[in-house]
Amino acid sequence: MNSKKTVMLALSGGVDSSVCAELLKKDGYEVKAVVMKMSDAHEGTVESAKAAAKALEIPLTVLDLREQFKEKIIDSFICDYKNGRTPNPCVICNPLIKFNYLLKTADEQGCDYIATGHYAQIGFENERYFIKRSESSARDQSYMLYRLSQEVLSRLIFPLSAFEKSEVREKARELNLSCAEAPDSQENCFIPDNDYGAYIEAHSGSCPEGDFIAPDGSVCGRHKGIIHYTVGQRKGLGIALGQPVFIKEIDPQQNKIYLAFNGGQYRDEILVKDCAFMMKSGIFEPTRAQVKIRSAARAENALLTPLSDGCIQVNFDEAVKAPAKGQSAVFYIGDAVLGGGFIQ
Repeated sequence: MNSKKTVMLALSGGVDSSVCAELLKKDGYEVKAVVMKMSDAHEGTVESAKAAAKALEIPLTVLDLREQFKEKIIDSFICDYKNGRTPNPCVICNPLIKFNYLLKTADEQGCDYIATGHYAQIGFENERYFIKRSESSARDQSYMLYRLSQEVLSRLIFPLSAFEKSEVREKARELNLSCAEAPDSQENCFIPDNDYGAYIEAHSGSCPEGDFIAPDGSVCGRHKGIIHYTVGQRKGLGIALGQPVFIKEIDPQQNKIYLAFNGGQYRDEILVKDCAFMMKSGIFEPTRAQVKIRSAARAENALLTPLSDGCIQVNFDEAVKAPAKGQSAVFYIGDAVLGGGFIQ
């Protein structure tokens, strides 16, 4: 490895990114780091990154991106929930904020590469870079990265691509890093308690109550505002109909939430919009692939059919459970990410 090659690492101070720094140094890179303060909830992240950078003896740049994060991520997140969608802010943040400013900082400081602690791999074929699943199926984060650009992918390193989480923690212990036993990062970085409804009400006001609609079309109760619910939700509904019910659909125009008995939440077809592609510039004919409709879901076999308006119609071989508007559908061919888009 050329010892003069430099890399800009996204450092949170957690075990994954901290171990990345040591792995990169071992491979001969000169390592610099950046931590991004994206909301007031990231104050602890900044302090952890400062401590890690000091322990790892690498220079650290602190970026205050709260204004950009609010404009592009938080405001969109709130709007989506108020319109009955279930957003995944990480999918949007990665290309617009995290990797965008990671690359900008690398360029400003003359770094050749960028790196993060994601569990994923980079592939290259037919003159295109693409994301591949991590060797650790339990930790794979490829779903979250499907919107990254070729410019980002061409300079991106994933030092943890071949590791299991247990191995990363063991390496942190060997290095006597204080973060070795730190808990994994939370799903939503700007809402620490994961109470989305309370967060949205605190930042944009309350949401009106409305009707729950039973599977037979009758009103069966009152909901406390659509921002408190997601498609597929079963718990916390406060509805007793003699058997379990799930949220089938959220109608923001009528302020109604439609329920279904077990089985009624399955769909064999979805429409996907605003698609981004990696392995190819796009698909122009019906294509077989595997599709994940949420990060923790299993990839299911499906036929992708491109439509004239740029959307992709996805027909599953077997019906999938509770696809939610606003979530991403990510297309795979084997271990490689073909692309993906937002469920419409």
